[in-house]
Amino acid sequence: MRARIYKPAKTAMSSGTAKTRDWVLEFVSETAREIDPLTGWTGGRDTQAQVKLQFETRKDAEDYARDKGVEYIVLRPQGRKANLRAGGYGENFATNRRAVWTH
Repeated sequence: MRARIYKPAKTAMSSGTAKTRDWVLEFVSETAREIDPLTGWTGGRDTQAQVKLQFETRKDAEDYARDKGVEYIVLRPQGRKANLRAGGYGENFATNRRAVWTH
């Protein structure tokens, strides 16, 4: 059994950083995915590929993998500077705006 340990990136649909603080241990599928002839859905026989475990720290995830005898690889997150505006979202609706706000 193989697994990868990583810190998830933020979603493209939000500027928030929710669900990006924990480390995730995700098992790699051992078998190829197949298309079901009746429904056309894609699936596989490897149920471990559905398992995602969350840990507070990378060390906790690595310790868990070592204890269970799971071969793992760690994908380090790429750092990124926060994109914070001075006024934030509320600035869009401020009554004391200096410039005209149009779409």
